[in-house]
Amino acid sequence: MKRTVKPSFMILSLLMFIILSACATGANTQNTSAGSTDAAKKVRIGLTVPTLSNPFFVAMSKGAQEAASKFNAEVITVSADQDLAKQTAQIEDFITKKVDLILLSPFDSKGIAAAVAQAKAANIPVIAVDGFAEGGINTVVMSDNVMAGTLAGEYLAKRLNGKGQIVIMDGPPVSAVTDRIKGFEEVMKKYPEIKVISKQNGEGNREKALSVMENILQANKKIDAVFAINDPEGVGIKIAAEQAGRGGEFFIVGVDGAPDAVTALKEKKAFAATSAQFPNEMVVKAVELGLQIKEGKSIDSKVLIPVELITQENVEQYRGW
Repeated sequence: MKRTVKPSFMILSLLMFIILSACATGANTQNTSAGSTDAAKKVRIGLTVPTLSNPFFVAMSKGAQEAASKFNAEVITVSADQDLAKQTAQIEDFITKKVDLILLSPFDSKGIAAAVAQAKAANIPVIAVDGFAEGGINTVVMSDNVMAGTLAGEYLAKRLNGKGQIVIMDGPPVSAVTDRIKGFEEVMKKYPEIKVISKQNGEGNREKALSVMENILQANKKIDAVFAINDPEGVGIKIAAEQAGRGGEFFIVGVDGAPDAVTALKEKKAFAATSAQFPNEMVVKAVELGLQIKEGKSIDSKVLIPVELITQENVEQYRGW
């Protein structure tokens, strides 16, 4: 006997099929949308550094690429070529491009204040890296530069047995430099028999420090040690001493842990030690903090990255940049 399907049962089955299909389609649509949103939320970051002729800032740019990969971000890195006006224009360009975050390694901590204020007015977080900047930054990520100067000073004083004639090679007007000088000079106060016979500005680069050191060598017949605020200056000082035939007269202590300093340390000549920084780690940390700011989280106003003293004795164990 042929069975007859009741109309009510057919209608109910059809309704259930439509409901289940709609649910499945809705779930698929939601997942697709979520994926598209994640792809579209790629963070754009602008990084401006004083100069890419210094290996320290090259290492910083490498850290930016590491951060870009880690956090699915796009990083635009530019060099100010030690020009305040150029760095100001670069920040203004980042604002025009509507980047999500600006990382600033300042060439002039005070001079860059107006550009930082413009970014703040545009609601773009600004994180200073390797030096404080005025104008309203959200935070600063830097090496413990006072510690860097302190370690260098303690090494120098111990090697001199607390007495001698020394030179200080200063640098650009940024907080990183002034903090290194502060840490170093605090140590020197404990050693009244260590005399600073010259303190001049090497502008943070090899060529200038070499030229300045040539003049210092001509004016001073006896030098026992030199503290340089960064390794490019330290290498320039070493070259000046060797060219003057005085390469074995004094030793040099720098700051950075740069590749050129590592090479000089391994020579076991005038370049004796450096307080090593980790610029790539600074930038990765700065990006991490910037993303926290974008999420509305509160962060510390200053984050310090520890430094390590690298000498001729332990340079083989140093991980470098």
